[in-house]
Amino acid sequence: MQWGILVAKSPKLKVPAMKAVLFEKFQEAPKLMTVDDPTPEPHGVVLKVAATGVCRSDWHGWMGHDSDIDLPHVPGHELAGVVEAVGKDVKNWKVGDKVTVPFICGCGSCSECHSGNQQVCLHQEQPGFTHWGSFAEYVPIHQTDLNLVALPETMDYATAASLGCRFATSFRAVIDQGRVSAGQWVAVHGCGGVGLSAVMIAAAAGANVIGVDLDPAKLAMAKNLGAVALLNGREADVPAAIQEITKGGAHVSLDALGHPVTMTNSILCLRPRGKHVQVGLMLGDHAAPAIPMPKIVGQEIELLGSHGMQAHRYGAMLDMVASGRLDPARLVGQQISLTEAPQALMEMDKFQSVGATVITRF
Repeated sequence: MQWGILVAKSPKLKVPAMKAVLFEKFQEAPKLMTVDDPTPEPHGVVLKVAATGVCRSDWHGWMGHDSDIDLPHVPGHELAGVVEAVGKDVKNWKVGDKVTVPFICGCGSCSECHSGNQQVCLHQEQPGFTHWGSFAEYVPIHQTDLNLVALPETMDYATAASLGCRFATSFRAVIDQGRVSAGQWVAVHGCGGVGLSAVMIAAAAGANVIGVDLDPAKLAMAKNLGAVALLNGREADVPAAIQEITKGGAHVSLDALGHPVTMTNSILCLRPRGKHVQVGLMLGDHAAPAIPMPKIVGQEIELLGSHGMQAHRYGAMLDMVASGRLDPARLVGQQISLTEAPQALMEMDKFQSVGATVITRF
């Protein structure tokens, strides 16, 4: 389902319409426009967006790195809001429910969905990629009985919006894929939104966390979130320094940025039989990086991908938030308006503020 850009209509006829950030060509400046209101699919809902994050994945989409995007397009996939309209076949949700959604939505019918692995659904949908997203006042979500997540009433929307991509992705990368345990050494390469989330989660799991970045402010934030050691990539041989700090290498290392340098450093810093978890997307010119295979084979290094998190796993993460062991509110950075979103999106590859940039004013 997609909606059209509104054209001039008779002034006597009131047409429901919403504001949305839309781009008509890749790498051309998005514009704030008026478009038709969405309607829910029989199995879906329409959410009134209360907050939505600006993520580097959105920048990749705008650049043309995602083959799922058809133009014109509304980006945005990290969101929280309130159910505004409900499809006729939806059983578990009603108007007024406070919800969020994983950025990967399962179809509910394929073998991966049947096994509980909606994050790698064979027919997955992603708001902001396979259909119009949440840089808008309203957004449609599909297969909602499978994909929606109820939010605690006490959680603010800006914090909730950061869960769907950055925080939940990091939770799965650290806990489910990396299987981090107390006492292990964990290296996090790139302390943006995903990386800082991973630092907090790994520290909460009892790991000794090393934060790696080029920005002193982000490294300082990593320390505040529980990192026991910090490395500035401009000033250190990162793999060698981690080998020295850990007396043999990290047990688990995550590339939270998605760059050939951070990926290679992550692999090389591991001890024998360590785990590398690739979290940051590597697209465009970086889609096929060289991999240090002698290290991988000779030391039996595990290479793991991590791609979002299923709705049914949110309970474990939200329980840790409720207990106070995790505090994703600390990772919310600048809050901006929908009018400011086009500029923020275009600059995602150049500069990212400490913490997640979230659109909260529509």
